[in-house]
Amino acid sequence: MRTGREAYHSRRHGGFTLIEAAIVLAIAAILLGIAMPTMGRMLAHYQLIAAQIELIASLQHARSLAITSGRRTLLCHSMNGRQCVDSVRWDRGWAAGRYRSTQASQLDGPPALVHAGYARLIIMSSDGRTRIRFQPSGTAGGSNATFTLCRAGHAEDALALRLSLAGRIAAGTAAPNEARLCAASH
Repeated sequence: MRTGREAYHSRRHGGFTLIEAAIVLAIAAILLGIAMPTMGRMLAHYQLIAAQIELIASLQHARSLAITSGRRTLLCHSMNGRQCVDSVRWDRGWAAGRYRSTQASQLDGPPALVHAGYARLIIMSSDGRTRIRFQPSGTAGGSNATFTLCRAGHAEDALALRLSLAGRIAAGTAAPNEARLCAASH
């Protein structure tokens, strides 16, 4: 049978001391401090990828709408989801819907698609391409368009999409000059 003192010592070895717990917490804090910047960069990169995917989906939706309805479709930068804005910056949102040839710069009726945009990203279209117009054949009138997606001041992880006149979309990384221009934009 154990005496009181032996019982006390056997219970004492079953847990952690305050010093041991403090050391474990300090090591965990150091490891977390090392991992946080990397995690932040990784999350920012995944937000860029998500924005690229959503812009591709919006372009494909607008093209599909033109083909299936047999009517021209417009995709444009829009801050309120109803009116198109003359800007190459698309990060505040975009909208897609039908348009009339007499009013080719605005949507005709309610939009078929509205996206709110991204507050922490920069999304720029190539110069002169403030609107993308899809014909019933699925072609995109005008000229080829390039969209560059980046974070302000971070050209190293910039992404791009390229839209051909045939309506085909290619995604990838941005060219160095496109990435620098995007990252320098405010």
